[in-house]
Amino acid sequence: MRHDPVVGAAAAVGKRPPRRAGHEPREFLLRAGVLVRHNTAVLLHEPGPLIGRLVMPLMMLLAMRPLYRAAQGPAGTAQAVVGSLVMFSLLALSVVGSSILSERAWRTWDRLRATPVRPLELLVGKAVPVLGVLAAQQAVVLGFGVVAFGMPVAAPGLLGLACVAWGLALLGMGSAVGLLARSYGQLSAVLDIGAFLLTTLGGALVPISTLPGWVRAIAPASPGYWGADCLRHAAAGDTGRTLTGVAVLLAVAVVSGSIAAWRVSRGWGRATAM
Repeated sequence: MRHDPVVGAAAAVGKRPPRRAGHEPREFLLRAGVLVRHNTAVLLHEPGPLIGRLVMPLMMLLAMRPLYRAAQGPAGTAQAVVGSLVMFSLLALSVVGSSILSERAWRTWDRLRATPVRPLELLVGKAVPVLGVLAAQQAVVLGFGVVAFGMPVAAPGLLGLACVAWGLALLGMGSAVGLLARSYGQLSAVLDIGAFLLTTLGGALVPISTLPGWVRAIAPASPGYWGADCLRHAAAGDTGRTLTGVAVLLAVAVVSGSIAAWRVSRGWGRATAM
């Protein structure tokens, strides 16, 4: 049987004397902290996917930026930077989903559920490291666009808010898919096809005004549309459009995150069909 330090640490917490009400937040932080450290170590142990999600958008940006610049002028830089970020951050959902599916395949999720660790703590332990990965990706791509290509950012604070909302939406969607998928093949197919579909329908790579009418009509149904729209308007300093996009993205995060939490609490995330 594979030894998992998380199970031992969580069990140790459960062996403590009965907790008083005032100790609840401290014990929540203790258990969640153990899971965060463990899941961070797991992600860093196999850094290949993480490096790929950081390098590939930069390569695409270098290749596509001259084309966007020629077609759209100065606005083409923002289109290229945001489009590359949205597409590859959607592809980075595989990091979120596979981190959850791996726990199910290793049977460690079931063992964790037998300890005092709660469903919310399980999700927090998975969410924090992956949110760090998504934040690093955003910082690298946007920073490269600003430093290397002079992408204008009229409101850095507004752009930071848009990045947080987009990261939370990605985290919620990836967690839900990771708990719904029944195999690595299914997870890969759903995320790869879904990422390109949401990117295309959302107008991340191509200006929405150039797409066919039927695509423009359904584009707002794609989270990729709101991610790209929110990031572009945040960089331009458009507070109204940015806050609208933030509200939609947070709604996506809440709905998908609630589905993930419910499935974990019901035991549906167990490794039953690997």
